[in-house]
This record gives sequence, C-alpha cells and structure tokens, in this order.
Amino acid sequence: MSHTAHIRSHRKPRRSATTSIAVRAGVAGGVLSMAAAGASATAFAAESTTQTLELPTLSADLGSQVAESADAMQQAAANYQLQAERDAAAAKAAQQAKTDLAQAKKKAEAKKKAEEARRAAAEEAASRSTERATLSASASVSTSTSTATGSAAAVIAFVKAQIGDAYVSGGTGPNSWDCSGLVQAAFSQIGVDLPRVSQDQSTAGTPVSLSNLQPGDILYWGSAGSAYHVAVYVGDGMFVGAQNPSTGVAEKPMSYDPPTGAVRML
Repeated sequence: MSHTAHIRSHRKPRRSATTSIAVRAGVAGGVLSMAAAGASATAFAAESTTQTLELPTLSADLGSQVAESADAMQQAAANYQLQAERDAAAAKAAQQAKTDLAQAKKKAEAKKKAEEARRAAAEEAASRSTERATLSASASVSTSTSTATGSAAAVIAFVKAQIGDAYVSGGTGPNSWDCSGLVQAAFSQIGVDLPRVSQDQSTAGTPVSLSNLQPGDILYWGSAGSAYHVAVYVGDGMFVGAQNPSTGVAEKPMSYDPPTGAVRML
C-alpha cells in the first residue's frame, strides 16, 4: 500500500459531460427565461404607454346651454331686485298717501272750525248791532227824562268829579277806583250803603227797564247777581264809570258799551 493512500486527494472531482451539459442547459434556460420575461415586460410597458384617456369634449350645444343658464340666472336676479324696488316704492307711496290723507283731514277740520267761528262772530256782531240800535233808541227816549235833582244830582256830581282818575282793580279812591268802588263811594255821599262788588250791586235796588232810565240809576253788565261791571247813568244817554286801565274814570254814551240791565236806588 502506498503511503499516501489514506490521504484524501485535493484535486477537484471531475464533472461528467452530462453534468456539464445540464448546467449549461440550465443556465441557458435561465437566461432565456429572463430574456422572455424582460421582453414580456417591455411589451407590456410599450402597450401601456400607447393607451389614451378620452375626456368628454365641450360641444357647441353644451356651451350654449351653459351660457343661456347663466343669462337666465342673471335675469332672475335682476327681476327679483326690480320687484323688491317696486315693493319698496309701493310701500313708501302708501305711507305718503296715508300721511297726506291725515293732513288733508286735519286741514279740512281746521277750516270747518274757522268757518264756524267766523259765522258765530258774524251772528254775534249782528246781534250786538241790533241790541245797540235798540238801546240807542231806548236811550233817546230816556234822555227826555227830567234833570237829576236832590240825591240823584249829588250822586251824579260826585262821579263826574272823578272823571280822569285812574282805574285800579280794588280801588276805592280818592284818586283811583274800580267800577264798584266808584259807585259805592258815590252813593255813600247821600247815606246809601251799597255792597262792595258789582255782582251784589246789580241786585241791590229795584230792577228798571233800560227804556225807562232816570239819572242816578245803576247800570250793570252781565247777568243780575253775576254782573262783571257797573256804572252810574247821568242822563242824556250818558253814563260815568271806572271803565278800564286805558280810559280810567270816563263819561261815555250808552252806545259805547250797551249795558245789560239797571237797578234804581233812589
């Protein structure tokens, strides 16, 4: 036995021809497979890139419809705004008409009241004119009465002596008077004690007609018992009284301010 028989050989084992062929065939097959796969992928990629995505195109009819729709919406908005403006104008006109009607009614009422007041004033003026004419006629008759004598003459002399004195409300002399203060002082000269105020003096004596006056009678204005002014009849259609702050004590004709009634104290 050789001394190297038990040592393994370091030489590579020989491959058989069949093994070499098989390996070569396998490699070739793999290469062919990879080549086929690559070709397939290339073909797929080429096929994919050639595909296109078709999008819908905007036709002339569709564009026209869109434009018409936009115009319709714009017209609707304009119509809505116009209607709103019309409604606002109608509401404003209605309010103005209501205001004008109220003002017209107010003016008509004021005109009616003014006309009524004018008519009443005219009637009152006519009535006073008639009354003054009647009183003037009565005064003309009364002027034919006899001249004052005795106590009446003294009363008349006193009131005439005060002509020109001032009128002062509440005045009782000696240089300023009110109407009833003057009459009271005149009658006190002959010992006749008269009430202080006009209301009471108008009922102090015997009522007499204005057509039958005598000098020394007390004239009053207003109703008997509620007279607001008094004076002394001095004859010849005249009276003396403390009239007002403007005239003071003055002698006036009966037509100047016709009295309502008279009373006789003498």
